[in-house]
Amino acid sequence: MPQPTNRLSSISITRRLITTLTGMVVLFWLIAVGLGAYVMNHEFAEIFDGTLQETAERLMPLVLDDLAQRDPSSDPQALQAIQQGLNKEYLTYQVLDASGKVIIHSQEAPTAAYEVPLKIGFHDTRKYRIYTESALNGTVFLHVADAFRNRREALREGAVALLWPLLLLIPASILLIQFIVGRSLAPIDRLRDEIGTKDSGNLAAVESDTLPRELRPIARSVNLLLGRLRAALEAEREFTANSAHELRTPIAGALAQTQRLIAELPEGPLTVRAGRIETALANLGRLAEKLLQLARAEAGIGTGDAPVDLVRIVDAVVGDYDRDSRTAGRVTRDYAPENHLARCVDIDAFAIVVRNLIENALIHGPTEGMVSIQIGNDFVSVVNGGKRVPPEDLAGLKRRFRRGETSAAGSGLGLAIADKIVVQMGGRLDLLSPASGEEQGFEARIVLAPQTTA
Repeated sequence: MPQPTNRLSSISITRRLITTLTGMVVLFWLIAVGLGAYVMNHEFAEIFDGTLQETAERLMPLVLDDLAQRDPSSDPQALQAIQQGLNKEYLTYQVLDASGKVIIHSQEAPTAAYEVPLKIGFHDTRKYRIYTESALNGTVFLHVADAFRNRREALREGAVALLWPLLLLIPASILLIQFIVGRSLAPIDRLRDEIGTKDSGNLAAVESDTLPRELRPIARSVNLLLGRLRAALEAEREFTANSAHELRTPIAGALAQTQRLIAELPEGPLTVRAGRIETALANLGRLAEKLLQLARAEAGIGTGDAPVDLVRIVDAVVGDYDRDSRTAGRVTRDYAPENHLARCVDIDAFAIVVRNLIENALIHGPTEGMVSIQIGNDFVSVVNGGKRVPPEDLAGLKRRFRRGETSAAGSGLGLAIADKIVVQMGGRLDLLSPASGEEQGFEARIVLAPQTTA
C-alpha cells in the first residue's frame, strides 16, 4: 500500500523560507503599527487637549468683550467675530451664565447646554471632549468642545499612513529574501548537482574545500560512501575481467580438443554428443568475451580525445563479418561510401557497440536473413527482419541477462553492454520494433550527441 506523501516534503526550502520570513516581517510590521497607533492615540489626546485648553483661554477675552457690548436680554446668538477665527468643523463652543443658560454658541454647537458640570477642567460626553473655562468670579463659563470622531479620524489616517508602506514592503521583502536565500543556498544546489552526476562511470570525490562549514560533513559522508562504492565496483570489475580472462584460454583449449575429437570420431552418436559439447563450449567462450566487454564498459571507455570517423569503424566491423564464411554477404551497408560521421569516441568502444548490435541482429533475426546498417547525420542503425517485438518487452531488452521470446543462443548481455557504452559517449540506444518505415523487424539505433567544437 503506497505511503501518503507529506505535503510539506514537496515544498522547496527556498519557498518555505520566503513564505516564513515574509510572514514574520508582515507580522512584526503589523505589531509595530499597533504599538505606533497606541502611542499616537496617547500623544494625539495630549495635543488635542492642549489645543482645547489654549483655544478656551484665547476665546474667553473675546467673549467677555462681546458680552460687554451686547444686550443681555437678547436670545443666544453666535459670536461672529470669534467664529470667523475658529474652525467650526473641528471645534465648537458655548458661553453660559452662572445658571447654566446658553448666552452665545458657535454655529455648529447645539442650543442646549452640554451635559457637563460648570467647572474648570476637562469633561467627556458620549460624543465630545470638552474643556470648561470660567471668568468674572464664576458668572461666565465657556465650553470648547472637540468631537471624538476628529481624534479617531486623525488616528485612523496615521495608522493607514503606517500601513501603506506594507504594500511595497511585501513584494520587496519577497524579492530581497529570495535573492539572499538563493545566494545562501547556492552551495547546496552545487552540492546536489555534483552528487547527481555520480554514477558507476563517475565516482570521483565531491569537492568539499569550497563548501560552507555546515555542508562539509555531508560532503565527507558522500565521499566515504563513494569510496566504498568505488572499491566494491572495482573489485567486481576486476573479478569479472580476471575470471573471464582466465577462462578464455582453457575454454579455447577445450574447444580445440573437442573439434579435433569430432574430426577423429566416426559418424555416430558419439559425434553428435561431441558436437553438443562443442556448441556449449562455443557459447561459454562468447559469454566469457561478453563478460570482458562488460568489465571494460563498466570501467568507462566510451569517450575519446579527438574526433574519429565512425563510418570507417563501421566499415571495418562489417568487413570482419564479410570475411567470415558463416556471415559473408549477410551484413549490408545502406549508406554512401563517402559518408562521414565524426565524434569524440573511443574506437575500440564504438567497435564493440557495433559488433554487439550486428551479432544480436544476426542471432535473433531470421535464419540466413539480412542485416542492414544505416548511417545518418547523428545516428547509426542496425536493422534486421523478423517478427515485431511487443512494446512491453522492448524496455527490458537492455537489462543484463534479459532476453526476449527467442530460442536462439545468446547471453543476454550484448544490448546491455552496447547501451552502457553509448551512454558513456553521451548518446542513447533506441530499440524500435517494427523498424523505421517497416511493418515488421527490429532496429537498434545509436543516437549520438552533436559534435562540439572547441
